[in-house]
Amino acid sequence: MIKRRSYNMDILEKLNGSLDYIEENLMYSIDFKEVERLVSCSAGYFKRMFSIITGITLTEYIRRRRLTLAAFELSNCDMRIYDIAFKCGYRSPDSFTRAFQDYHGVTPTEARNYGHRLKFYSRMTFHLSEYDEDVYLDQRD
Repeated sequence: MIKRRSYNMDILEKLNGSLDYIEENLMYSIDFKEVERLVSCSAGYFKRMFSIITGITLTEYIRRRRLTLAAFELSNCDMRIYDIAFKCGYRSPDSFTRAFQDYHGVTPTEARNYGHRLKFYSRMTFHLSEYDEDVYLDQRD
């Protein structure tokens, strides 16, 4: 029983370590070879496991987190929208504007000029339940 709990804690530490890496590199190119190293499995297996546990693909999680950070940048600094788009990994302001509007319901310009309420997608962490040793997901602000 102790070995199983130790093994589960090791897996949780690896999963959370990979999420830490992803969060630290949201505004950069994420190196999935590094993710593989952190979780000790292939990136493909990690992506499938992530989807099963969270109910969302890793790509969608990263997109939502980047668009959340973009909304924060728009609200809290005078950086040009083009620069925010590039910082968030978009190669053109048009693709950024489409993604931003699809997610937040307003364009980046409207969000900045009119102070619209924007969505906030929280960072995820994995936890182990003390009762049944099931892994569950926690999203906190």
